[in-house]
Amino acid sequence: MKTIIWKLHLKSNPSIVFDLLTTPEGRAKFWSEEATEENGVIHFLFPNGQTYHSKILRHTPNKEFHIVYFDSLVKFSLTPSEGNGTDLTMTNENVMEHDFSEIRAGWVSVLMNLKAVADFQCDLRNHDSKRTWNQGYADN
Repeated sequence: MKTIIWKLHLKSNPSIVFDLLTTPEGRAKFWSEEATEENGVIHFLFPNGQTYHSKILRHTPNKEFHIVYFDSLVKFSLTPSEGNGTDLTMTNENVMEHDFSEIRAGWVSVLMNLKAVADFQCDLRNHDSKRTWNQGYADN
């Protein structure tokens, strides 16, 4: 098992970033087509039709958000930075060795779209079920 760690600096303050991570409306703006929540479980729906149900493990407003995501542990930690911005650290633990490269690249896509939405109110995804990662598109 391996661990992926990515850091991201955002100009937006922690409360904006936290809301994007932790609300159904926020997650749908940058992460998945839908991400409803019920009884501590996020129900993700992705452009290729894939679904996943993620259990929320920790929810500390404007600081930490941890979930089970595709059978691994994902932790988002937010730290206020200069200029009312946010330094985000995403840690994905227990990633299978054979999936590491693809999952690591996938997080870059998700995190860059998070930055685009948080800092520039721009969704970089194509939202086309015929143009997903399965077909080699990076902008799904």
